[in-house]
This record gives sequence, C-alpha cells and structure tokens, in this order.
Amino acid sequence: MTSAGSAEVVRVTGQGAGPQAARLLHRAREARLAGERTPAVPRAEIDASWDRAVRCGVDPDQSPESELLEADEIEHRRHSTALGELMPLLRAGLASIADAARQIMVVTDAEGRVLWRQGNAGVLRRAHDICLEEGAAWSEAATGTNAIGTALVDRVPVQVHSAEHFIRALHQWTCAAAPVRDPRDGRLLGIVDISGPASTFHPATLALVDSVARLAEGELRTRHLAEIERLRSVAAPILCRVGGRALAVDVHGRLAAVTGMAPVDRLPLPKSLRPGRVWLPSLGMCQVDPLPGGWLVRVGEGPAEDVPRRVVLDLSRPRTPAVHLTGPLGNRTQRLSPRHAELLFALAAHRDGRTAAELARDLFGDAGRTVTVRAEISRLRRRLAEVLAHRPYRFADGVEVEVVHPDHGADLLPHSMAPVVAEARRAARAT
Repeated sequence: MTSAGSAEVVRVTGQGAGPQAARLLHRAREARLAGERTPAVPRAEIDASWDRAVRCGVDPDQSPESELLEADEIEHRRHSTALGELMPLLRAGLASIADAARQIMVVTDAEGRVLWRQGNAGVLRRAHDICLEEGAAWSEAATGTNAIGTALVDRVPVQVHSAEHFIRALHQWTCAAAPVRDPRDGRLLGIVDISGPASTFHPATLALVDSVARLAEGELRTRHLAEIERLRSVAAPILCRVGGRALAVDVHGRLAAVTGMAPVDRLPLPKSLRPGRVWLPSLGMCQVDPLPGGWLVRVGEGPAEDVPRRVVLDLSRPRTPAVHLTGPLGNRTQRLSPRHAELLFALAAHRDGRTAAELARDLFGDAGRTVTVRAEISRLRRRLAEVLAHRPYRFADGVEVEVVHPDHGADLLPHSMAPVVAEARRAARAT
C-alpha cells in the first residue's frame, strides 16, 4: 500500500500487504458496487476487471457455479487442442509443486472451460465447493474477476488474491494464471493456472506459472519445427519433379518447401480444404494434393483460365439480392447481404475501382468510415476472391459484369440508404 494526500488515489495490491491494505481493498470493492467514490482503488488490471464484471451483470453474491460440460464434450475439447500434447510437461512443471504448496494446477481452453486439474487432494475437494472442476466456466462473464478469466481478457499473466475476486465466495482463494499461445500464429490455446486457499499466497507463484507457460510454448515450437522438417523431407523429391511453381505447406499453411517462386511464410488456406482444383486468393487457381502432414500446392501458369469470366449481380428481387458467377468450371450462385449487395453495386458502377474512402462515401456519405468498409470488403473477398481485386477495390481485369435491375427503378435495393444506390433510384425515376 502507498499513502498519498487526500486528493490523490491510494492503490492497494491486496497481496500480502497486511490487514490495513486488505481492509482498504474491501472498502474499495464495496464502494465500487455501491457506485460511490473512494480514495482507495485496486491495481489497474483488477480495477478494469471489476468494471467489466459490473457491465456484464455479474452478481457479487452469486455462487461460483456453472453448468458443467458433459464428459464427452470435455474429451472432445481435450483432443481438439494442442494443450493435450503439453500435459506431461505441465504436470512435471507445476502439478507436483502445486501439491506440495497445498494448491492445484488448472488448465482451461481458450473459452475458460476447465479441461484438466491436478494437485493437492484436500484442495481439490475444497475446489468442488466453488465449482473449480472439469467442465466449469471460469471466464469473467461467468465468474467475475479471477486469474483465469482476467488472463483470458488481458492476454497476460495475472495474479488475483482474496478480495480482488469480484465474487465474495472466492475471497478465501488466491490464483495465478498465464496464457498459452500457439507459436505458429499467436492464437490463444488456453490458460494455465495455480489456485489454492488465500493462506497459500506467494508472490513468486505468478513468475512460476508464466515460466511454465513459456516452456509449453517452446515445446510446441520445437514440435512444429520437427513436423515441418519431416514434411520437407517428403516434399523435396516431389518438388524436384514438378514443373512450374509449387509449394509444400503444412495443414496450417506454413511453408515447408517451394520451387519456381519466392517463398512465403504462410499460405492462407480455406478452412475446409480438399484435394483438387482450388482457387486460393493469393495464388489463383491451384491443384492441391495431400502430403503426409500437409499439402502440395501447384500454381497454374499464366492467366487463370478457370477464373469465372462473367459476374451477374442480380438485384431484380428486392429482398433476395444474389450474385451469379459463370466460368469454365461451371456456374455458382451466392446470396448477398444488403451491405454486400451495396458494395458490389458500387464497384459495378465504377469499374476503374474505388478507394476505401470513396466506397465509404458511396455507402455512408462519410469518407471517414474506411474501417467499416475494409472489414466488409474483407468478408466479401473471402467469398468472391477470384473476381475481386484491390488497390483499388474493383472487379478483376477480364471479368464481365452485368447488373440486373428490378422492373421499376424505385425498387432497387429499396431499403438501402447508401448514397450510390439512392442516386441510381433518383436517376431511374427521372427517365
């Protein structure tokens, strides 16, 4: 605890700072719940977490209970995460220490659901009373401020002690948690946590948990490099026989080997990739074949002859806009959201292309709304990447575009407020 003048704020750690600090922390929490101001506030990360818990409507007097996942769902999640491969390391690094310290190790997935727990038998029994058990939800939205949930939000190691917990039933507990990320893409895999009675608090626990989480990430990195090396050894003789441009990538699109083109760190792949001819936005039409642990991607040479050559934007039915694509591989039709219909209409009206600011004016009458435009274009290109180009945003060269209007000009996207559509309706009425 640090003291200051009456006009200044007192920040309280709540972690072994003595009875006075603990009392101040309790007062700060009660004042926050009552909507009152107090000269004492908790650490910044706890203060922010309390605010989130209040906004989420978490009841500070609620029991920390949640609907547990079914056993088969827990097993499915265990086998669906790379954390399962790391459990021997986590048990060796934390579980035995937790047992000796009268604490338990808890491992959750990226949603805060407890998948594993291990440690002191007596504490495991006590943990049952606060629903700290397999299948339980420990996100902030479910359980308020706690090390697991707050680490999920902040993506950094967090220690929460005693009255720093938002729910009163957790004030007799202390916990320290650290996130574990996939070193390949930075994606959060889950949380590693040590929890126990408040009397078992130690300031070094957070550093211990964080160190083991970093060791786990290092183990994943080592395994990934070994998998890439195995894939490279399989792909190298194949690439020697392949003419033209080709890549070997793992199932996540990470490069193992390449021939005939500049290497890339990662090739974006569709979520459901199958062997055969596939359009990849960054490469065009490709032939994809399976390899042990990855894919062989052969890139088509010259113009992509299988790219759809004709796009029909069908706005004839006001409530069901659609786009039809026609090319050598056949025809396909996609329904459009109202916003995507507006975007394609604007691009069809300006075949030379539009910048994000120009599209923002077309759609919202406000050139400053470029963030929204870029987000919508990104979603649209995931569906129509083979016919849309960017810098500027436009239909790709060589693609024929036709817009099918409704019988009456006033029925053109009748609910749209986009200036580019409103102008087209006014022009139709004038003719």
